Amino acid sequence: RGRTLVIAPTSVMYNWEKEARRFRPSLNVARFHGPNRRLDPSADITITTYALLRIDQELLQGIDWDMIVLDEAQSIKNPSSQVAQAAFGLRAHFRLALTGTPVENRLEELWSQFRFLNPGLLGTMSGFQSRYSKPIERGDRLAGTTLRARLKPFMLRRMKRDVAHELPPRTDIVLRVELSEEERTVYEALRLSTRREVRQLMERGGTTFQVLEALLRLRQAACHNGLLPGRHAENSSKVTLLADTLDTIIAGGHKALVFSQWTSLLDRIQSEVKGRGTTFLRLDGSTTNRGAVVDRFQSPDGPSVLLLSLKAGGTGLNLTAADHVFIMDPWWNPAVEDQAADRAHRIGQDRPVMVHRLIAADTVEEKILSLQEAKRELADEAMSGSNHGGKLSQADLLALLEP
Repeated sequence: RGRTLVIAPTSVMYNWEKEARRFRPSLNVARFHGPNRRLDPSADITITTYALLRIDQELLQGIDWDMIVLDEAQSIKNPSSQVAQAAFGLRAHFRLALTGTPVENRLEELWSQFRFLNPGLLGTMSGFQSRYSKPIERGDRLAGTTLRARLKPFMLRRMKRDVAHELPPRTDIVLRVELSEEERTVYEALRLSTRREVRQLMERGGTTFQVLEALLRLRQAACHNGLLPGRHAENSSKVTLLADTLDTIIAGGHKALVFSQWTSLLDRIQSEVKGRGTTFLRLDGSTTNRGAVVDRFQSPDGPSVLLLSLKAGGTGLNLTAADHVFIMDPWWNPAVEDQAADRAHRIGQDRPVMVHRLIAADTVEEKILSLQEAKRELADEAMSGSNHGGKLSQADLLALLEP
């Protein structure tokens, strides 16, 4: 009873509406979206996006909602962002945040979500940093225990194994890619120049973000030389291995999801699979008919491969027609990759799921895998029981550039 506002990424709106009509067909569900959008006062559930929350915040803040749901609540992880500020100003009798990644990089992201859910529970940002986040990053076990006790009454953490006992197993595989001689030469030259650049940045007091930006080209070189400015390459060892593996699994009657954080890499993958006669679809930030793309892929006679950008397709989609997932380029945060893999490994899947991570041997990608474990431990410190921090140190960043 009452009016509920659901705020979700654009890519998830279609699924929210579909599932609401499936499980609660008696409810009046309305989307607040599009150029001629209007609020339906008779709607039991109003679904909108974070972008429209920012644009139409005065309208949405002017209503006393009975309930507000933030889906993919990490979208307000930056408390100073316009969308987070808009969320803080909403009025509701009950608030719920749903997320598989409450902590992506820093514990302060958790503070921002609780600023919406229960203002004041975790104190001020500066107080939270001194009391919890900084001690936890130093490995302070007591600070982690205290934070978990503080959050426990307000947090329900459920793993897939808790709610989907029938879910088939998921197997993670690292596919090592050996770079060609030409690719290795380009990579090594770039590694040496990047190491000099990073050392200079650190000497000048550069931020971690600036250092990560400097590493971008090195990560791209591990995937495809054609991604580098001023360079042309017809193909890459990584794309060739992907295409060969896809040929094998498709011949066995399987479907696959292929994720990359770069649409420019998806362009090159698309050319390769198209040249081999493989049927495929694509979903990225430019896709307007997301629901139709999902339905087409999910149909038994649909294409064998779906290419997705990590940002546009990594959350909220049910893609259980696929039982193979390929992560083309490792992301700093493993939770983002896990979210992508879970598009196939979720309720409704009846076959074992294979998650393939393509990692270029002896490159920065191998070292990112080890850093990902530190990120996992940081989230676990707030949610479960590990006592290891996850902050990237200068030593960690320089280690990425060693041979």
